[in-house]
Amino acid sequence: MRNLSLKQLQAVAAVARLGTMTRAAQELNVTSAALYARIRQLEEEAGLLLFDRTPTGLKPTDAGREMLWAIDSINTVLETCTDRLRTLKGGAGGRVTMGVVSTAKYFAPQVIAGFVGRHPGVEINLSVGNRGSTVEALRNYEIDFAIMGRPPRDFAIEAEIFGPHPLVLIAAPSNPLVGRRGLTRADLSEESFLVREEGSGTRTVFEEFMNGVIIKRARLGIDSGSNETIKQAVMAGLGIALLSAHTVAAEIESRRLALLDVQGLPIRRDWYAVRRADKVLGPAARAFWEYLMQDGARWLPGVDAAALEAPAS
Repeated sequence: MRNLSLKQLQAVAAVARLGTMTRAAQELNVTSAALYARIRQLEEEAGLLLFDRTPTGLKPTDAGREMLWAIDSINTVLETCTDRLRTLKGGAGGRVTMGVVSTAKYFAPQVIAGFVGRHPGVEINLSVGNRGSTVEALRNYEIDFAIMGRPPRDFAIEAEIFGPHPLVLIAAPSNPLVGRRGLTRADLSEESFLVREEGSGTRTVFEEFMNGVIIKRARLGIDSGSNETIKQAVMAGLGIALLSAHTVAAEIESRRLALLDVQGLPIRRDWYAVRRADKVLGPAARAFWEYLMQDGARWLPGVDAAALEAPAS
């Protein structure tokens, strides 16, 4: 029955409920002849009668009851679809696809948990990568928006700041520079620096900060795309590193790492929510974007001034 239409099924339902062609035609606002033609066409396609004529009116046959079951099933699907569309329109459901640079993975789960607490019906798809892969995901419409520290400039985007992003210099607690106040960049000239990979936002800030002073004389021990690798190397005493304060907050608090008090540090940057300018956010993604602007900063970990004190011996 490839030509079966919703109007034909509605005709069957009306006749079964009202018992006569005349009353059903009046309800459907069609002529009795047109309604009869619909029912007759269905019966011809099915090769079965859909109604029996009885003293109390038209009653559905077994074939008619199968049609009514199909109508009920379709109505259930349509009602479910309507409910889901209503939910999407209200921002209470739907899906958000977001990308975060690797440094943001230290607080992104907390942001997501806060949002989902208010919007439990929303599904979140999270992609973590370096800045290059996150920018490409934005460029190719693979994500709704991204969290990053330095928005791209080679295609049209919309970006809004939602919180501070300080970068700090860390060392092993046993490093002789720990506890000294007001260090200059010249004081760091004999230190080995552990740096992020080329193209990362942290690497760019490092090169800007050391430009013309330290970077020419620094002994760069490793070149790593992982904050974790760099932190472990610093803890092992292999060098010092400039990293996001958000990535080292736990280690500073537990005194596995120490902050160096260097003039010009911490370097203040900002966290941005970024989307393509021509990307239309759905209700759920729009709700998440607005949540970031209002409450995103509260989930950012930090380090306090006490972390600059020399660790207890």
